[in-house]
Amino acid sequence: MNHPAAVTPPTPDWSQTALGDAASWPSSLRLTIDILLNSPQAMLLMWGPQQIMVYNEAYAALIGLPSLRPPGGNVPSMQPAAWSWNSAALAPVREGRSLSYRGCTLPLWRDGRMEQQALDLYYTPVKDVDGVAGILCTLALARPAAAADNQAPLRLLVVEDNNDARYLVCETLRALGHEVEAVASGEEALPMLGQQQFDVLFTDVSLPGMSGVDLARQALQQRPELAILFASGYGDELTRHLEFPAQSLQKPYDIEQLQTMLEHIATTLRAG
Repeated sequence: MNHPAAVTPPTPDWSQTALGDAASWPSSLRLTIDILLNSPQAMLLMWGPQQIMVYNEAYAALIGLPSLRPPGGNVPSMQPAAWSWNSAALAPVREGRSLSYRGCTLPLWRDGRMEQQALDLYYTPVKDVDGVAGILCTLALARPAAAADNQAPLRLLVVEDNNDARYLVCETLRALGHEVEAVASGEEALPMLGQQQFDVLFTDVSLPGMSGVDLARQALQQRPELAILFASGYGDELTRHLEFPAQSLQKPYDIEQLQTMLEHIATTLRAG
């Protein structure tokens, strides 16, 4: 049986937008747009003093305006609501701080009319050599208020040496309503685990230097109550015979799998 070949969407011709030829972009812009265009989360980037807007298919679907044509790349005639809803909201982000705002009421286009919808907004500064050059906004429909402790946000430490993967998983976790810190190695993670309180250590198994398994083993000596979640290209083959309890996600995993695993961990933690 023949299976249809995967179709790769054409690369946007950025030279026809206000961003200009991609070959002249700073690396931070190139990385952010690569993540934005490949993310299942609704994302909107404001770049440079001109406030050029770039967005993905998920953002266009969420906002619903028929005029939106991803990926954008132009200075809008009217500011998107994610920027204009509060003129003071972005000042700390422009100074380099990530911020989140829960349950913000923004207009969405539905069935031929505008309606108000509560959204959670997550703002991340994007830096270049001169400081903050852009702001990335991740949007998600507001989650219902927690009705029980096992629905409360988890605090996770993510350990992933790949910059793209680390950035994307952190934005995904924040969009799911959790609190996240991230580092690139086990050597960086151990001091943070000793200084801060986390519910979950979410680590890649294969890391430069200390492996994720060795990191988890040492982390549990400091924090026996810590939940361990591994990401591995080998599934649970490397972790099923460990002497300590751990959950494992096989790469590549999707958001639903991650959310289900975290809900299970939350239930177990709150029950203990």
